Amino acid sequence: MTLTTPWGEQLDADAPLPEYPRPQLARDDWLTLNGRWRYAVTDFADADPLAVPDPTGAPDCDGTIVVPFSPETPLSGVGRRLGPAEALWYRRSFGLPVATHGRRVLLHFGAVDQTCRVAVDGVEVGGHSGGYLPFSFDITSALGAGEAHDLVVAVRDVTDTSWLARGKQSSRPGGIWYTPQSGIWQTVWLEVVPTVAVDALDLLPDLAAGAVVVTVRSDHAPSGATATITLSAGGERVAEATVPVAVPTPVAVPQPRLWSPEDPFLYDVTVRLADDTVTSSVGMRSFGAGTDERGHPRLLLNGEPYLPVGLLDQGYWPDGGYTAPSDEALAFDIALAKRLGYTMLRKQIKVEPLRWYHHCDRLGMLVWQDAVSGGTGYNALVTQGPVAGGPQLRDHRYRLFARTSAEGRARFEAELTAMIEHLRSVVSVSLWVPFNEGWGQFDAARIADVVRGLDPSRPVDHASGWHDQGAGDLRSLHVYFRAVKAPRKRDARVLALTEYGGFSLAVPDHTWSRKTFGYKTFTTTSSWQDAVVRLHDEQIVPAIAGGLGATVYTQLSDVEDEVNGLVTYDRRVVKADEATFRAMNDRLRAAAGSGARSPS
Repeated sequence: MTLTTPWGEQLDADAPLPEYPRPQLARDDWLTLNGRWRYAVTDFADADPLAVPDPTGAPDCDGTIVVPFSPETPLSGVGRRLGPAEALWYRRSFGLPVATHGRRVLLHFGAVDQTCRVAVDGVEVGGHSGGYLPFSFDITSALGAGEAHDLVVAVRDVTDTSWLARGKQSSRPGGIWYTPQSGIWQTVWLEVVPTVAVDALDLLPDLAAGAVVVTVRSDHAPSGATATITLSAGGERVAEATVPVAVPTPVAVPQPRLWSPEDPFLYDVTVRLADDTVTSSVGMRSFGAGTDERGHPRLLLNGEPYLPVGLLDQGYWPDGGYTAPSDEALAFDIALAKRLGYTMLRKQIKVEPLRWYHHCDRLGMLVWQDAVSGGTGYNALVTQGPVAGGPQLRDHRYRLFARTSAEGRARFEAELTAMIEHLRSVVSVSLWVPFNEGWGQFDAARIADVVRGLDPSRPVDHASGWHDQGAGDLRSLHVYFRAVKAPRKRDARVLALTEYGGFSLAVPDHTWSRKTFGYKTFTTTSSWQDAVVRLHDEQIVPAIAGGLGATVYTQLSDVEDEVNGLVTYDRRVVKADEATFRAMNDRLRAAAGSGARSPS
């Protein structure tokens, strides 16, 4: 059965996802390249998983693909899985949105899975490996003299046949493992900028100083260049300062209004550098870990104990795969979680488009951000043994943890670093999760220190689920087949229930396949909902009163075989009653002593 979302049914294949893709650094002169491209698939077998064919030798095309949907998805119009011994080719022509004399033309990719090389007008302009992070090329010197220009992208995706990051994609999907995605899965776009431009922007709130620490980065600014920063609220100027380029500089914010899920207030930001102007936003908030009045370790928001009541969020769509069919769909899940009384989403093993994080910022949804897992074939002793009470293992045993490749370990660290730098200024990102359930885990205690060094402003859950190495800020538990209890032994770290529940309810005509997967199965909405509420009232509330410091219920939406979501995979049926779930989550907050008010 083919499932479609309401937004997928309304897709304009000539102009999908037309919104500006980077609200955190926005400007006017840009052009989306989403829409119909030509594509081809050819044989390409190479033992090096990073090898990709030369993009200047593109073959004839087989047909049309709708970008940015992977060829495995219905919305791409292709419906074909790319094999590890194949190459995927994309081709299209484009014109430029404005005159470019004396300006630079940048070609941006939101994400391409897993490795690619790119050519413009027959000139290779660069390549990239890592299927979850954005990259761009200055293509000014490659552009030919004509008005129409030729763009070719060659892609290779070996999925789980190597150590490359692949998240929950599997060549043998089923249960908690999902259909592979390949190729372009986020927006492709052109931008025309002055030679001296804002190439990156960091906005980091410092509540103790009552300031935003601003770093304006520019690849071509002369020594001593300065930029002007303006902060506004409701159209009224709040602060303005001149800052040196490439130097972190505090800009005072008088009487700052704090950001929280209950009051997601954002300041508008404008940056002017030479002839370039960009806009952004920032929220004044802080994260940390401490203790409450009863001595329980707690996560902190704006210096006060705060109980994140969260959902596991995979970010998959039946018609778009990794790619939401529209911006409205991207925001739908966040708004639904908020209406149900949740204040946090744990983004599991995926990095979303920047617009998703912007929606979390403006709607008021905390984000726990996972790194994307990799490694070779996982050992069941490591990844499944702890479910049945298996031992906690030391993760320096690289072979056991599927991490024998030194190159693979180094690349994981490089991509983890790039992810943190990419999302550093996102207001709503409140915690980093390097490893989950032992999937490609290694040296987690050291990695926790690496993360803390990169970003000391956020807590770290160094090993979500099991194989705790005693590091980070959380003692992180996944509990599906036993009762949830308050902690017996003291630990200076915050006790967090980072996955639990997973109660399943298959809604007829809204399932991915005949096979369904979950941790406890129900046949009626009422029995399912009653069981979820009883679980929280009888187990989670007492555990919170006894010191449990965060909850992450599994999960927000059904995904493929998994039918344990609060909404069906096609987003057409919300299983959870809004009032019932808000009241249930209010009782969790009351047990923590943080009040019984739902997020607005």
